[in-house]
Formats: sequence, C-alpha cells, structure tokens
Amino acid sequence: MFNHLFSHIDIGNLRLKNRIVMTAMHLNYTPHGEVTDRVIAFYRERARGGTALVIVGGCTIDEYSGGTTMINLREDRFIPGLRRLTDAIHADGAGAAAQLYHSGGSAHSILIGRQAIAPSAVVSGFSKEESRAMSKEDIQKTIQNYARAAGRARMAGFDAVEILSCSGYLFNQFLSSLTNMRTDEYGGSFENRMRFGLEVTDAVRKEVGGDFPLLVRLSGNDFIPGGNTNKEVCVFAAELEKHGIDAFNITGGWHESRVPQLTTEVPRGTFAYLARDVKERTSKPVITCNRVHNPAVADALIAEGSADMVGFARELLADPELPKKAQEGRPEEITFCLGCNQGCFDHIFALEPIECMVNPRCGHEHEIPEFKRSGRPKKVMVLGGGPAGLFAAKTAALSGHEVTLYEKSDHLGGQFRLAGALEDKSEFKLLIGSFTQQAVKAGVTIRTGMTGDIHRIREHRPDAVIVATGGGPVRPDIPGIEQGHVMQAWDVLRGTRDMGREVVVIGGGVVGVEIAISIAKIGTISAETFRFLFLSGAEDAETLRDYCIKGLKKVTIIEMLPRIAGDMGISTRWVALQMLRRYGVDVKTGARAEEITPEGVIVSRSGMTELVKCHTVILASGTQSVHPEGALDGYDGNITFIGDAKSPRKAYEAIREGFHAGRNL
Repeated sequence: MFNHLFSHIDIGNLRLKNRIVMTAMHLNYTPHGEVTDRVIAFYRERARGGTALVIVGGCTIDEYSGGTTMINLREDRFIPGLRRLTDAIHADGAGAAAQLYHSGGSAHSILIGRQAIAPSAVVSGFSKEESRAMSKEDIQKTIQNYARAAGRARMAGFDAVEILSCSGYLFNQFLSSLTNMRTDEYGGSFENRMRFGLEVTDAVRKEVGGDFPLLVRLSGNDFIPGGNTNKEVCVFAAELEKHGIDAFNITGGWHESRVPQLTTEVPRGTFAYLARDVKERTSKPVITCNRVHNPAVADALIAEGSADMVGFARELLADPELPKKAQEGRPEEITFCLGCNQGCFDHIFALEPIECMVNPRCGHEHEIPEFKRSGRPKKVMVLGGGPAGLFAAKTAALSGHEVTLYEKSDHLGGQFRLAGALEDKSEFKLLIGSFTQQAVKAGVTIRTGMTGDIHRIREHRPDAVIVATGGGPVRPDIPGIEQGHVMQAWDVLRGTRDMGREVVVIGGGVVGVEIAISIAKIGTISAETFRFLFLSGAEDAETLRDYCIKGLKKVTIIEMLPRIAGDMGISTRWVALQMLRRYGVDVKTGARAEEITPEGVIVSRSGMTELVKCHTVILASGTQSVHPEGALDGYDGNITFIGDAKSPRKAYEAIREGFHAGRNL
C-alpha cells in the first residue's frame, strides 16, 4: 500500500526514508525566538510519527525579516537551542531543515518594531502599510544575512536549509512588477527582477558549501491580477537550479490572493499542476503542497509523475502518526485535517500558539504525555456518539478504563455527520469514521440505537458518566413559524430538498451561510460536465462560468446582526463571503424576521418593513443543549457534561472537553 509514497529519495546528498515532508508553519511556540521545550516536543512527535523531512520555521534572518515570536537564526547565541531541536528530530530518523524567512514589505511594523523594507516603497496588500525602499546597501546586507543564517543552521545540525520565495514575501516582491518599481539592475526586466533571489542563493551556497542541500519554496503562481504566473515561476526555477538549488517546494499564491489555498472548498490535490510544470522544467526533486490531504492522494500524485514528494503541514497537526499509520496499512485510523483553520491559521493571525481542532494534544505535547493507563480503572458510560462523545470515550479507554458509549440514533457522528452532507465538507464524514475506528481499537463498546437512561445506568452501575448528548436547533419565537413551508437547517442537511425556487434562510451565522451556499449551488453544472463541454467546444468559457455559478434557487439570508458570518474565523470567513457573492445570495444584515406568512417573511430593517417572498423558510438560528431528560435522576456518581450538552459551542471546544473529560477520570 502506498508504495510510491514510502520509497526513499535523495535531496542532494541527503537520503530520506519516504516522500513525506512536513512543511514549515508559524507556530508561535518561541516567544523570544529561542527554542523551547514546547517546540522540541512538537517536532519530535512529528518525526516519531514517520515524517521523512521536517522543515522548521520560518526562521528570521535579521531584524527586518519577522517578529520575535519566530525561531531566530540572527545570532550565534541561538545555536545551542537549535542543536537541541535538530538532535530531537534526528533521534527518530527524520531529516531536519531550517526555512530562511524574510517577509519584506509584508511585515507589520508593530511586530518588527520598525518600518518594513521592500524593493520599492509600496503599500503592502497584506500589512496595509507602506514599506521603505531598499538601498543597494540594504540589499547587500540582506543577502549576507541570508548567508549567515544558513551557516548558523548548518552549525546547529540542520541537514538542509530552505529559502522562502512564496506567500508574497521579499523574494516575490522582487520578482513581481507590481511591487518592484526599481530602475537599477534589480528591477525592470524579469531577468533583473530575478537577480536578488539568485544572488541570495549564490551567497547561501558559498556559505554552506557544495555538499549541503538547498531547497527553495516557490509560489507556483502569485494568483494576483498582473502578477507572475507559473510560466515565469518555471523560468525562475530553471535559473535557481543552475545556481545550486537541490529541490523545489511548490505552493501557490500570496497571502492577499483571492484564490483559496487551504480551506475545505479547495479540492484535494488541486495545485499539483503547479508542481508538475516546475518538474517538467527542472531535474531536481519537486514537492507539491496544499490540500493534498491524505496518503492515497499523495501516492497517486507521485505515481502519475506530478511530483516527487508531498508536503503535509496541517495534516500532521491533526495526526502526527499519519505517515506511520499509512505505511502500516491503517489509513482508516488517521485523524484527517478538516481544513477548518480554527486552531491553526486563525490562531496565527491572532498571534496565539497553534493548536488543532481534532487533536487536543497539538502544541501541548510537552505538557500532556502519551496516554498512561490508570492504576484505578473505572467503569465509564458515555452518552452520545458525536465528536465530543467519541473523543471522550476513546481517551478514557486509552487511559485504561472500561468504556461503553450509547448513541440513541442508529449512527454515530452527531453534527459532524450533518456537516459532512455538504458538498465541500466530506472530510467530516471521514473524521467520524476515524474517531469510531480509534475508539473501537482502544476498547470502547459502542451501542447505537440505545439511550443511556436511568435504568441502563442502574444496570451498568458506572463509576462515571460523561454526557455528550449534543444540541438541537433553536426554534425562534416568530409569528407564523408553525407553517408547513418552514424547516430547520438540520432538515436540509438530512436530505430534505423539496423547497421550491425561492428560499429564505433566517440566521447568518456559519450554519446559515453554509446552508445558503449549498442551496444556491443546486442546478449549477459539475466539474465533470464543465470539463466535457469545455473540451468539446460546446460552449465558450464565459458561458460555462455562468453555468458554474448560476443555480436554480434564489436565496436570501436574514441576519439580525450588522455583520454576516460573525462566528467564522478570519482565515475562512473571507472565502464564505466570496462564495455568497459568487452564487448570488442576497444578504440582508441588520434585519429582523417579524412574521412568516404563506407568501414569505416580513422583515424589518432600518425602520422599514418589507415582504421577502419565498416558497421555503429555513431556520438557522443557533443551537440549544439537549439533555437526556430523567436519565440521571437518582445517580450520584461522577457526572461530566461536555460539548453542546454543556452549552452550545464550537467543535473546537467540544472535542477538547471530550479529551480532558476522558483523561481526567
């Protein structure tokens, strides 16, 4: 299984045991730039899980390159700590690389304590601040800082360094005519705009010697109007190879690009074509990244020749043992990344340490050791088989307790199962399958179609009960709500689709927004149909685009608050707003549903009322806790409420509560 993924490969003189690379991520685990026990434990666990090459970073190279919370390669005094890190990664057979990072004009002045520098004095689309144009002295000094940082990385025991040339950072700013207005030898023609990157590569190669592997992480396409495309990037890659680069790590886009890179809407392996084109122009190994997602996709991309290696980042936050489980033929036990960004990128933008929604130990490996079996095993009942309940049951069983889980319906998954019904959320179903497999393997007895009532509790006589009965949809107090054309969003997710042409969704939180988008897509052509019609020349590209976004439904969202999707994270909300616009959903914020009539919904807004006509009204007004009525009457043992059963909350908090409830028995 996955023979291509688990064959060895060489980057320069560095032999790797498989084709899996952990790409660099900002972690915010190093508050003063120094290596900490937290960052060591984090990377050690990924190395132990079977990753072949761990790329650490970004690592700042000077005072302009990035904030103080990033790993520091600016001074020699950081080398001993970095040596501790590389020793920990090497201890489990993985290679270690350091990413040389410089954000250029994308740096926020508040984070670096000074005005950012860039090829030209332009306002960054990311930081929204104007940078200072680099003098030639600045350029030469920066080039030497790259080289010195690379030298420190080698002294610290790293096996390779990766030069960052993506995300709209300094290299991109020199390469792009949108941000490089220079008239000297570093600006103008594309040949001149490549000069800075090539001179940095030459300086780094001279510093580390000819036998030390060098990688470069490239934006395969800027995805910025008027920016560089894969055509220019391939030219740059070919030149970089001549200057000593040993491998290419291909990602896509700048931070300010409007093309989603990482969210669930991105199909698996979508951006592999960028790596494929670079691979065709160079002779060195090429790594493909972004939503590769799982080992089956990764193996297929390598087998077909689109790439030589795959880059996993968030996938290894979710499950550090992903490589090991795949190699041992246990892919059904992998905890898959959902692409939710709640614990990773949302935390990065909030300057908080990275965590993971589906892996509560992520970032806490130094505090929470691997499971130890309790010296006093308990009988535990878990009521509810949603994500919180499954996680609590698995964790309790791994801790040595005898666990029985009761789920009143005939299937597990709770709200994750409902979410998985959406076109772009299939990973939710995969995750429930993984959680179930993990619970069964841990020894949990699962009873579906059974309620954990007081009679069963008395019969079972548990030492502890964990209540994870979840929540149910709120039914707001709106006149006319009892009419037959009103349904809950959850009903739509369960498969109810007979709703007529005009639909009003009451509630503009994450559920309402996702339901509205899903309904607005009904009747649009599929990717398969688009491919057939386009290749057959049946319709022109613009007509086909219209068929991709114009469905059969007219959808309106009614939201009381002044802001739509306020409960979404910063890294995903913009994608949702983009999709609402793309599919023509009418959004009315600051609006209140006053009455539901057979003709539609009477809405008050800014002191005015209007009738929004519709055939169906869908309620997406939030969640309320569901408790097993009377189930715990007379039970005086240890009771713990988690997730929505405790109070409505995000899955991020619910899974964490399940983990700690199971661990702390």
